Amino acid sequence: MSLFSVVSDPGAFMELYQPLKVDGVELVVLMSVVLGYLGILALLGAVLPGQTIAGTLLADKTRVYYKCNGLASLVVMLAGLGIAIKFDYISPTIIADRGGKMCTATFVLCLMMSVWLTLRGYFTKENSESLKSHATGNIIEDWWLGVQLNPNFLGLDLKFFWIRAGMMGWLLIDFSVAAKQYIEQGSLSPSMALFQLFCTLYIFDYFWHEEYMTSTWDIIAENFGFMLIFGDLVFIPFTFSIQAWWLLSHSVDITPTAAAMNVLVFLIGFAVFRSANTQKHKFKQDPKVKIWGKPAKAIGGRLLVSGCWGISRHCNYLGDILVAFSFSLPCGISDFSRPCSSPVPYFYPTYLFILLLWRERRDEARCSTKYKELWKEYCKAVPWRIFPYIY
Repeated sequence: MSLFSVVSDPGAFMELYQPLKVDGVELVVLMSVVLGYLGILALLGAVLPGQTIAGTLLADKTRVYYKCNGLASLVVMLAGLGIAIKFDYISPTIIADRGGKMCTATFVLCLMMSVWLTLRGYFTKENSESLKSHATGNIIEDWWLGVQLNPNFLGLDLKFFWIRAGMMGWLLIDFSVAAKQYIEQGSLSPSMALFQLFCTLYIFDYFWHEEYMTSTWDIIAENFGFMLIFGDLVFIPFTFSIQAWWLLSHSVDITPTAAAMNVLVFLIGFAVFRSANTQKHKFKQDPKVKIWGKPAKAIGGRLLVSGCWGISRHCNYLGDILVAFSFSLPCGISDFSRPCSSPVPYFYPTYLFILLLWRERRDEARCSTKYKELWKEYCKAVPWRIFPYIY
C-alpha cells in the first residue's frame, strides 16, 4: 500500500499510518537529507545567474530584493540528479520508497524551524518592517502566523526560498513515484502520464514566471510562521502529489475521450490562471499597460477591471480550481459517467476549493476596509466573485 492509498476497509487507516512511523536515528538521517536538499538549493540560488526583482514597497518605504533564478536552479538540480541516478549513486525511487518517513522528518524540521523563528522574532532588535517584531502577545498566534515579515538567514530570504523548495520538492516527489511505477510495471499508466505532464508543465511555468510570486499576498503581507513554513515544505509537496501516490497502487482505465477532456480542463484552467496573474503583475508594474490590446482600465487608478479582472474579482482562483481538478481527473473518471472509486485523489482540489472560498471572503473584507467607496464601485462593475454568472 502506498502512502496515500486508502480503500474502504477499516484497517486501511492503520496501514496508512505505518509508513509515517520512524525511529530516532532514521529521523535524524532523513532530516539531514532534507537539510542537504535545502543546502544545495540555497547554494544554487546563490551562484546561478538570475534577474533581481524589487519587491513591493513596504510600510517603512523599504523593499526586499529577490533573485529569481528558480528555473535555472531546478534544471541544474534535475541534471545533477539524473547523472547521480545514471551512475547508481542514488536510486530514482529514493523518495517514493520512504514517502511517509520523509514527510515525518520534514514536518519535524519545519516544527523546529517555526519555534526558532518565533523566538528569534521575539528577541530581535531590528527596526525595519521586514525584520522587526510583529508579535501580538498571543504565543500560539505568533507561532502559527509568524512574528517577522521577511526573516533571513545568512542573507537568504527564507519566505521566498521556502516556497521555491516546496515547489521543487513537489516535482521531485512526483518524478520519484513515476520512476517507481515504471520500474515495477515496465511503463507509466496513461493516468500517471497525464498527471505527470500536467504537474511538470505547471511547475516549470511557475519558475518561468517566478518573479510574479514577489507580488503575491503571501510574500508581501504574511508573516513567516508555522502556517507558511509547514504549508510550503510539507503540505505542498506531500499533499499536491497525492494523485501520484494513489495511481501507484490503483489502475484506472482512461479512454481517449476522457483523456482529451482532462487535457481541455487543464488548458482552460491554466490559461485563466496564468493570464490573470500576468495581467495583475504587469498592471502593478505599469498601470498604463495594454491588456487584450487595450489600455488597462482601473477604478480609482488602483482596482483593475480589464481582461480577466473584468470578468470576476478573483478570476485567478477560478483558474487555480480548474487546474487542481485537472490533476485529479485522471485518477477516477474515465468517461465522466462513473463516480471516482475513491475520494482520496480529490482531496487536493476539494481542499483548495474550500480554502479559496474562505480566502476570497477574507480578501473581500480586507479590500472593503482598505479601498472603502472604491471597493463598492468595483463590486458594481465586477459583480461576480469567482465563477462568472454563478458566484
